Amino acid sequence: MSARIVSFEPIAVSSARILILGSIPGEASLQAGQYYAHTRNTFWKIMGELIGFDPHAPYEQRVTALKLAGIALWDVLHSCYREGSLDSAIKNDSIVVNDFNAFLAQQPHITRVCFNGAAAAQCYQKHVLPTCKHTAIHYMRLPSTSPAHAALSFEQKVIAWRAAIDTAHAMHD
Repeated sequence: MSARIVSFEPIAVSSARILILGSIPGEASLQAGQYYAHTRNTFWKIMGELIGFDPHAPYEQRVTALKLAGIALWDVLHSCYREGSLDSAIKNDSIVVNDFNAFLAQQPHITRVCFNGAAAAQCYQKHVLPTCKHTAIHYMRLPSTSPAHAALSFEQKVIAWRAAIDTAHAMHD
């Protein structure tokens, strides 16, 4: 059996209005200690396009750009066992979810949660939503930025992500 995978701390500021959730970091991200570190994952490229930063900038600059845009970043799973990086390889009986009641209590301005792909949405719906005390949140599943999700083109993913991010920002303007 492989070692238990543990996700990262959330990236957030108290003014965040949007929370983007992945499932749990893949191998490249775990090795780098950075969210979405796989070179073919399009998360940073999409975010750069949407909020206006260089997706190849140093990690800390990209994180700062997210914070300035009112976007928090985290994962649904706190820990699990998984061989490789595919969500389909997560051992369901090993899942431990992050404490969203505590997190959302500290983030009172979050009104939209965007799931980066189906696995994050399904895990949240199954393991978090039944005990979530925060009801004034709009949930939206977006196309995964993972290189394993090639059903949509980069341009199609940008359109879907733009609609989610722009709508959430418009709700607060």
